[in-house]
Amino acid sequence: MRNLITDVPGVLVGNAQDARAATGATVAVFEASTVASVATLGGAPGSRAVTLLEPEASGLIDAVVFSGGSLYGLDAAGGATSVLGAQGKGAQFGGLSLPVAVQAILFDLMNGGEKDWLKEPMKHRPPYWDLGRDAALAAGKDFALGTAGAGYGATTVNLKGGLGSASARTGQGFTVGALVAVNAVGGATIDDGPHFWAGAYERGEEFGGHGWPSKVSESALTLRFKGLPAPATATTIALVATDATLTKAECKRLAIMANDGLSKSLRPIHAPNDGDTVFAAATGRMGPGGEPPVLTEIGTVAADCLARAVARGVYEAAALPYKTSLPDYRQRFGSK
Repeated sequence: MRNLITDVPGVLVGNAQDARAATGATVAVFEASTVASVATLGGAPGSRAVTLLEPEASGLIDAVVFSGGSLYGLDAAGGATSVLGAQGKGAQFGGLSLPVAVQAILFDLMNGGEKDWLKEPMKHRPPYWDLGRDAALAAGKDFALGTAGAGYGATTVNLKGGLGSASARTGQGFTVGALVAVNAVGGATIDDGPHFWAGAYERGEEFGGHGWPSKVSESALTLRFKGLPAPATATTIALVATDATLTKAECKRLAIMANDGLSKSLRPIHAPNDGDTVFAAATGRMGPGGEPPVLTEIGTVAADCLARAVARGVYEAAALPYKTSLPDYRQRFGSK
């Protein structure tokens, strides 16, 4: 077990980033077309092709794309799709491969990077098609966390955000994993200390081993979030996956349950300017997982994995090299 979503058989992940623009993309590629669904609880989502993930729609997917760049970042799915098509993935129509890459985006346009296409659109184009292509080409079992891929330009209210992942096995023997780009409107840590909201779910010392404080103070419950005093947008986007065999409706329930992992690890969450979106996929390498007691455990483990992945994304991140950039976790609190 790598403690990554790629511990789920049939899932590969690749990252690509543009350091000058301080942005990037992450692509989760399925080795075979896969059943998936989605639950979007944020108030301001940006996405591509997610309608076909609803239980009443038909079809499988071949990749999930995360990207920075807000709406400009939606180009990343096009780049990923071109790679998947060349690899022969997706449905076959008249000798053509038609892969499906669904996508969600996050807002990282004000993090200090050079976004030339915003200033001179006739001279420069957004980098996201290329980032999607490069991330899909890089897909494998091992991938970087923290300031990487879609997490490259991500932030929280007080610390650098980033790309996180975690995995676990259920009592029934199913493997569950989570992948998340943490660009939260709120914070992952409690008050001004080193404790993560997800501390109760930590395995070993995967994000510092600080656990929870003995008491959560009143000041720790004071809301701190982006947008004060100036408007700001955020969005945390995630994928949970399992090797169980599930229907699309069962994946929908899994996505809904997994969203609780964001509530366990970030405060506040699902705000009006958030686009928080959680995809859920079932690669079907193991037996049926849709019986209520079994799916209940898979969904609970997925939520716990997602909470852990959020904390790992922040813990592993490195601050961007700009005067106005937020510090990273280890600059503030060190590491064990």
